[in-house]
Amino acid sequence: MVVGECIMLKYEDIKLIHGSGGQVMSQLINELIVKRVKLPNVSGGIGLKQLDDGASIPLKTGEIVLTSDSYTVEPIFFPGGNIGVLAVCGTINDLAMMGAKPLALMDTIVVEEGFPIASLEKIVDSMISLTTENEIALIGGDFKVMPKGKLDKVVISTFGVGLADRGKLLMDSALKPGDKIIFTGSIGDHEIALISVREGISFESEISSDVAPLWPIIQAALNVGGVHTAKDPTRGGLAEALNELAKKSNVSIWISESNLNLKPEVRAACEMLGLDPLHLACEGRAVIGVSQEKADEVLEAIHKIDNGDTATIIGEVHNENPGYVILETTIGGKRIISPPMGAPLPRVC
Repeated sequence: MVVGECIMLKYEDIKLIHGSGGQVMSQLINELIVKRVKLPNVSGGIGLKQLDDGASIPLKTGEIVLTSDSYTVEPIFFPGGNIGVLAVCGTINDLAMMGAKPLALMDTIVVEEGFPIASLEKIVDSMISLTTENEIALIGGDFKVMPKGKLDKVVISTFGVGLADRGKLLMDSALKPGDKIIFTGSIGDHEIALISVREGISFESEISSDVAPLWPIIQAALNVGGVHTAKDPTRGGLAEALNELAKKSNVSIWISESNLNLKPEVRAACEMLGLDPLHLACEGRAVIGVSQEKADEVLEAIHKIDNGDTATIIGEVHNENPGYVILETTIGGKRIISPPMGAPLPRVC
């Protein structure tokens, strides 16, 4: 806690880093909200204290799973998607990471005065298309307009509802020694796609965001069995996601650098900009912890799903050094992967 308290003492007001998904944001949420709330769950369900991808309300035979998020991405249209696509996929994915089938979504859209209606129509059409394709009801929401100059174009907030079997939710704290760690694709495509637009960087082949709904992949894995946890590496990237899992599960996670899928364009961009690819946000990838006995079968099932053909086993879970993530490098060395203080680029989601 000493480190966390020092982080908090550095700031007298809110900075961009407080919303970027790293240790600074985590400390702010813990000190400002989590420690002060007196009723953090309903009927013993998952709630605020767990800081998971969603919360749950237990029923007799199942559990309602709830999640909410806000999206402030810049640019709002980017290679591979837009803010509406990101909002729908992000909501689906947070429910999926809890092991819940997404059922319904509500959204609030706040738009700056003067924003082109044609652009808003494209965003809304993409949201309607995605919810329809994934058989998710869009059941309501809100719409507001802010005066020109008081908002940067558009902000979308979502609220998602899913359903899971009672006692079968996936949680960050459920990894077990011996589990294999599956990662469902390449690393950092989403954030590099945004950076390429913001910085005007071009590549021989365009980098597109990896944004995509993950429920089909998670459902395929759950149908096989042996899945203990799942997490999507958004703000803070793979490093943040793995560190959260290791800390909450009180285990260590060992990953192999040679098994990580990093596109040449992403690697080149990271080298040019001085970025760590493990800190880059993904919006259509999942970290899945699976029992050793079921890992190969789960991997095979994921490979049959769209957007899952490049999934690989990147590491395993150990007892020793709990709370740490350790990378075994391609040259035979080992180094600790620490969680980022904050994301290198604000407004990635």
